[in-house]
Amino acid sequence: MDRELLKKKVCDAIDANRDKIYEIGRGIYSHPELGYKENYANAQVKKVFEELGLKYEDGLGITGVKAKLFENAEGPNIAIMGELDAVVCPDHPHADPVTGAAHCCGHFAQTTVMLAAAMGFNAIKDEIKGGNVTFLAVPAEECVEVEWRKDMINEGNIKYLGGKQELIHLGVYDDIDMAMMVHGTGADDYINCSAKNVGFVAKTVKFIGKEAHAGGAPWDGINALNAASLALMAINSIRETLKDQDCIRIHPIITKGGTLVNIVPNDVRMEMYVRGATIEAIKDANAKVNRAIRGCAYAIGCEVEITDLPGYLPVADDLNLAEVFADNAKALYPDKKVVHEDGIGGGSSDVGDVQAIMPCVQGGIGGFRNAFHSKNFELADEDLAFIAPAKVMACTIIDLLADDAAKAKEIIDKFESPYNSKNYDTIWEEIMG
Repeated sequence: MDRELLKKKVCDAIDANRDKIYEIGRGIYSHPELGYKENYANAQVKKVFEELGLKYEDGLGITGVKAKLFENAEGPNIAIMGELDAVVCPDHPHADPVTGAAHCCGHFAQTTVMLAAAMGFNAIKDEIKGGNVTFLAVPAEECVEVEWRKDMINEGNIKYLGGKQELIHLGVYDDIDMAMMVHGTGADDYINCSAKNVGFVAKTVKFIGKEAHAGGAPWDGINALNAASLALMAINSIRETLKDQDCIRIHPIITKGGTLVNIVPNDVRMEMYVRGATIEAIKDANAKVNRAIRGCAYAIGCEVEITDLPGYLPVADDLNLAEVFADNAKALYPDKKVVHEDGIGGGSSDVGDVQAIMPCVQGGIGGFRNAFHSKNFELADEDLAFIAPAKVMACTIIDLLADDAAKAKEIIDKFESPYNSKNYDTIWEEIMG
């Protein structure tokens, strides 16, 4: 069949479900949940898959869900991903009053978009040839609650902080050949088709001192808070040794500063990320940070426990796949500028880990207003947030699978990486030493 006619059919099918798509998006937006706890969003995904007659795998990385358009199909399998989780922003008007979770990063839209694309493809299922399409709801993109997730790792419930990482480890990506998703932006005048972002190592630090009466006998104590304070200053002091081109960002927080004001703090804890543009830069900066922390603990007489955890790999969209995405964005939305972002962004995402093992692109389309991860973040345009990304990705997949998936096979053949879903764990084993 003519691919342009097929694109029209899939877009018409998405439009025909517009009201339902909006309802799904609003529902998930109103029920924000943190990573590995996305039970409401998980239920909405399964409900839609059941209505479409799509068989699915549940409980992937605790809350992940995966469905294929066809149970068995020859040719490349292309995944559309949608993230399930929220961030912590208790002052947001739609925040959960108990957890403080709020959907002020747009992930509720990603899940909605993935489901909208599934509705579109299900309507033209009999006419899709050349490969398969997978719809993948992924947990825990936001790397929050690091101490809690570290406990989950220690208990054997998960291996990685990030949901895509966990699904790679579990083999969920083993039968997927390429992947795509769209992250919302606040820019309604352009569509972004490729970008680069930093990766990071996550850290927890525990300074162990000695408690004593803070007023009566402070000389009998060892002040762990003083060690942590020195460590913050020492980290700031090494910033001038970090190269500009490595885009290093180090941002620690103190999560526990002591127990009582009249007791010398003996248990002080920190969390931080060490971000960078390359794996080598991250390793170098992380070693300097660890050296500074240990030196400050020694200076005060504290013991210190540093736990380095796999964060996310740097993000680098596959430019060959991004071009197909861009062509469809231009055709569907000729009033928008279609761009490839220059430079390296300071944010991170576990989509970078997927990009290390297969061709993958994360586009950016508007629909939101005010700063992300803030109390003022809000949904501004449901068509841009929910409908446009579904159409662009669906039409991109039609192009990729046309002519016996010629374009998809070409992109897969051009992709170069020493890693794949089978040996992914070795990447982080090498980084963490």
